[in-house]
Amino acid sequence: MNQWKNFTKGLFKENPVFVLLLGMCPTLGVTTSAINGLGMGLATTFVLVMSNLVISAVKNVVPDKVRIPVYVIIIAAFVTVLQLLMEAFVPALYESLGLFIPLIVVNCIVLGRAEAFASKNNLLSSIIDGLGMGLGFALALTILGGIREILGAGQIFGMQLYSAEYGMIAFVLAPGAFIVLGYLIVLMRKLSK
Repeated sequence: MNQWKNFTKGLFKENPVFVLLLGMCPTLGVTTSAINGLGMGLATTFVLVMSNLVISAVKNVVPDKVRIPVYVIIIAAFVTVLQLLMEAFVPALYESLGLFIPLIVVNCIVLGRAEAFASKNNLLSSIIDGLGMGLGFALALTILGGIREILGAGQIFGMQLYSAEYGMIAFVLAPGAFIVLGYLIVLMRKLSK
């Protein structure tokens, strides 16, 4: 039962974006649309779950002196697998996310969960933690991308809600990411009280 607390913690109480303020580079750079946010979030979730699984499995055989480099290599291996799969099966999304896919290797959410959680807990708890944190990240990026897409282009997930000529282009650009993220953080803090 305690394991499921870790799952919901990543979604709301310790959401990587809205509460912990981690992973800001992809959060601000990728979320020009809801589909980009969802794609990046699910990609990060895959890497989080798989790296947590392997790190939890090898934690007792990895010497402390090389712990972090080993974690980075494990994470990089899963990012490479992810890149190849995305390039083969969802090339448009892969092109859209571009450089942010390989940057998952150095995403502080992934390495932080490996060090703080997976290296100290069992396999099932580590998988559930990775899933919760990853889906929390995906939820945050999808919401942020959706709001920016609606305000900036008048559409969401390809469905036109109103004419694009009435969209505010600032929300598709970098300043819009900061503005929407700021309001979402305030909203999350108000709701959590």
